[in-house]
Amino acid sequence: MSAEPPIALVTGASAGLGAEFARQLARRGNRMVLVGRNRDRLELLAAEFGGAEVLVADLATEVGVEAVAARLKDQDRPISTLVNNAGFGTADSFLDSTPEYESDSVEVMVRAVALLSKTAAEAMVERGHGMILNVSSVAALLPGGSYSAAKAFVLTLTESLALELQGTGVQASVVLPGFTRTQFHQRADIDTTAIPEWMWLDSGEVARTALTDASQGRVVCVPGLQYRALSALLQALPRPFVRRLASTKGAPSMDHADTTETQAGKF
Repeated sequence: MSAEPPIALVTGASAGLGAEFARQLARRGNRMVLVGRNRDRLELLAAEFGGAEVLVADLATEVGVEAVAARLKDQDRPISTLVNNAGFGTADSFLDSTPEYESDSVEVMVRAVALLSKTAAEAMVERGHGMILNVSSVAALLPGGSYSAAKAFVLTLTESLALELQGTGVQASVVLPGFTRTQFHQRADIDTTAIPEWMWLDSGEVARTALTDASQGRVVCVPGLQYRALSALLQALPRPFVRRLASTKGAPSMDHADTTETQAGKF
């Protein structure tokens, strides 16, 4: 009797980097659970690799998070890989953003990531194996409103989780992408002409690099030589200088472009 293929769950899978993670994981032999708010897009993606389990959930709501958590707890259909990718941003500054945006961003990019990571880790430790990959951003290293703050939380949480999971057979990793080409910018009519070509990353390569690094036990992954150099520089510079740099450059809203349907203008 042949072994069942492993199951991977990706949040924010309806478009952008989330869809690329799903494609890469499916190619690696995983059965997929696709989580997002847009059923039509999820089912279209599922059709690309012969079907998948579609779970429609809004991670800005308690009901949505609980639905995904319940799926992660199901030991009869165990999740071997979790990719916490859902997120969104805004072109507005912190002072100009709406209270609704600030509340939802914390729910999706902080609370949901923490609760789903914890739920998955507990189930995986019980089985003695598994992988959690959280999507942060190079923006985590720069001052840039609540988006940068949320991504900094994801980075620190994942590093802490990786320490706790040592010796359990479960891997926790975090990826910090830079500007990544996806369909999002065209759909949202965002002007990206000011961004130099050398700063752009291919979404397929970002997903491939992140999954490979995580599977090899690397805790922090920064795709792209240019962003590895930038991240090293930002971490070496004194924080007052980094703040001055962010102020001078207008503190880009850096996004992995996972895309929920409401996000806008991220890196």
